[in-house]
Amino acid sequence: MSVYGFFGGFSSIFFILFIVVFILVIGTFIVNAARGIGQWNKNNQSPILDVEATVLTKRTDVSSHLHGGTDHTAAHHTYSTRYYVTFGVMSGDRMEFLIPDREYGMLVEGDRGMLRFQGTRYLSFRRQ
Repeated sequence: MSVYGFFGGFSSIFFILFIVVFILVIGTFIVNAARGIGQWNKNNQSPILDVEATVLTKRTDVSSHLHGGTDHTAAHHTYSTRYYVTFGVMSGDRMEFLIPDREYGMLVEGDRGMLRFQGTRYLSFRRQ
């Protein structure tokens, strides 16, 4: 077997792997986009509900993102935080919503009030 034959076959395997990985990445992107659009549409079709609720728990999800890092620039991190609140309603169900940061700080575990939501979309919470 010649050196060219060995590397020729080797490069065709990498080409096939590249195509497979590319299709998987694009497929994952399309599936996630379709799920997001489906959830958005389902929320829009859901009624807006007002229910008595209690703030049960609060949590945050901090993500770190690395940017740059090429030969000519220094890498830097950016951080993003998502805020979640779990509400308990009179039926005994628990619902967790992504909450805007400006409202997250105003809520305290044990607060009671009226929760307004549409599907999985948080709209507001008014303390009583």
